[in-house]
Amino acid sequence: MKNTYFSKKVLLTGGGTAGHVTPNIALLPGLRQAGFEIRYVGSYSGMERGLIEKEGIPYYGISTGKFRRYLSLKNLSDPFRVLKGYSEAVKIMKDYKPDVVFSKGGFVSVPVVFAAKKCHVPVIIHESDMTPGLANRLSIPSATKVCCNFPETLEKLPADKAVLSGSPIRKELMEGSRQAGLVFTGLSGQRPILMMMGGSTGSRAVNQVLRQALPSLLPHFDVIHLCGKGNLDPLLERQTGYVQYEYISRELKDLMAAADVILSRAGANSICELLALKKPNVLVPLSAAVSRGDQILNAASFERQGFSLVIQEEALTPESLLEGVTQVYERRADYINAMSKSKQSNGVEIVLNLIKELSGALQ
Repeated sequence: MKNTYFSKKVLLTGGGTAGHVTPNIALLPGLRQAGFEIRYVGSYSGMERGLIEKEGIPYYGISTGKFRRYLSLKNLSDPFRVLKGYSEAVKIMKDYKPDVVFSKGGFVSVPVVFAAKKCHVPVIIHESDMTPGLANRLSIPSATKVCCNFPETLEKLPADKAVLSGSPIRKELMEGSRQAGLVFTGLSGQRPILMMMGGSTGSRAVNQVLRQALPSLLPHFDVIHLCGKGNLDPLLERQTGYVQYEYISRELKDLMAAADVILSRAGANSICELLALKKPNVLVPLSAAVSRGDQILNAASFERQGFSLVIQEEALTPESLLEGVTQVYERRADYINAMSKSKQSNGVEIVLNLIKELSGALQ
């Protein structure tokens, strides 16, 4: 029987990358079932706008700026954009009167969280990475609860606010069909399948090493390669046992179901999806030379918990890739068993219960 909580309103926010939007989208079915009225706040023209409007959710755009740690002329103008965004967010709070705000982070979320505090609206923040990013660090003092993906993150959060939830995972991702994945790719399913995921833009370093390793991999594995936009290699189009795609959306759930081992970067949402699906995996975190090092910490946590094997980008070679993939496949039962015991595999239920609790929907 459908549970309904009339007149309860939730305001969702987050933007800048898909990782700041897809967990919000994962919450939508549960929020709708619970009878919540839903609105979303993002930037005027950020990528989040298209994703949210596609879901049929009313969208408010606000001004936003980036908080930079380096010298830039935009550091002079962006504070005014943030102040304007804060003013716009306060107006939204007063007009819409939400019962609770859920923030997935990104710089657009900061003025929304500040506005919620000013208007005495409870706020739930979700931090994906092991260590909170700058936007969430600014927002945490204004939050009522702070959800996270990693046990180690609890130590970095206020004890009275911290909740180990895992990341909300889209329901449809859990409903893939191995057979449908085989039909889509044309692979036989007679050999184990390795799938490489590099995100929407791909990963040049991992793409290159994977392709160099194909002569050694293909006698043992079929390979599904999600290589990113503009990264297809026409010379490999007819390679038996190898299929490549720039980007997959609707069929991703079926490809995930077909894969026996996943090769991936270590973005928090991506690896939490692997955990929820219980997919044995090899992680190649983004190097600290081109990032703040969050993927290295994420990957290290998953390796400590027995969920993943990690190869640092500097150590990634065709030989180490073949060795790592083979080891994970041979020990796949151990990895699946460790992931099955995890309490942080899918945060939808935990986050939904917090939203209901703080909005008064459970009273």
